[in-house]
Amino acid sequence: MPRLVLTVIGDDRAGLVSSLADVIASYGGNWEESQMAELAGKFAGIVVVSIPPERLDGFLSATHTLDGLLEVSVHTGAHDRAETDQESTILTLAVLGNDRPGIVHELSTVLSTRGLSIDRMTTNTREAPMAGGLLFEATIDVRVPPQLDFADVRADLERIAADLGVDLDVDQS
Repeated sequence: MPRLVLTVIGDDRAGLVSSLADVIASYGGNWEESQMAELAGKFAGIVVVSIPPERLDGFLSATHTLDGLLEVSVHTGAHDRAETDQESTILTLAVLGNDRPGIVHELSTVLSTRGLSIDRMTTNTREAPMAGGLLFEATIDVRVPPQLDFADVRADLERIAADLGVDLDVDQS
């Protein structure tokens, strides 16, 4: 069955996920994987689904009529990384520090210049309990291919964290 990656966004309300799941099920599809969240009053997500080939055109038309969703984009050809996944190391970066512009930019620049791709990233801000202001928190999962020197990547990340004044924990699995 063809695998599709759907991106969805709409005003947050009860029933958005159910509406999408109804359309997927009515076309014989399978909800395989997703990441979804409410952000600033919007509900946004990415969903991987598989749909029988003979029902694909109808499914694609139906996704554009979902009530309450502002946008549904469909992308085909989700590639399979199973072979490289087995050989790669996963780094989980935990970042915590006073919020300021540029934290994500600086960290992602280090990763991209090393040719690393972010598998998953979650960020948020929260009030600093004692000092006032905001704290920035991030958890970033990065896939490191076997030919890349982990020590060099770690040194670069620690240097940037020190420059930014944030705490950085790196967990290798």
